[in-house]
Amino acid sequence: MDARSLADAFDSVEETWEPRLLAELNGQHVKVARLDGEFVWHAHEDADELFYVLDGDLTIEYREDGREDAVHLGPGDLTVAPAGVEHRPVAHEETEVVLFEPAGTTNTGTAEESDRTVEDVERV
Repeated sequence: MDARSLADAFDSVEETWEPRLLAELNGQHVKVARLDGEFVWHAHEDADELFYVLDGDLTIEYREDGREDAVHLGPGDLTVAPAGVEHRPVAHEETEVVLFEPAGTTNTGTAEESDRTVEDVERV
């Protein structure tokens, strides 16, 4: 058992769109990431994904059954992208995000090959 500092975790993350593993609990990973710009459209077929904005401005765009929607998040806000729903995070400035998702969830989910896919998530 140990205490983890979010500030220290974010200090160790320089690249954007490359999540780092902060903690694990009950089969879930808690990750931290810096985001900037648009990510790829993707879904996680069997996994919900929680986005909690620590600092910055983030929009999660959704597409499902021909409909599009968006959720805007600022510091202290969170949302959950439901399993199977196509979504795309868009950071309007450099944004610090905490992610909760099942262990083994690939960041780009169902997206075709992407240069943003992170296979082996580093631990911070």
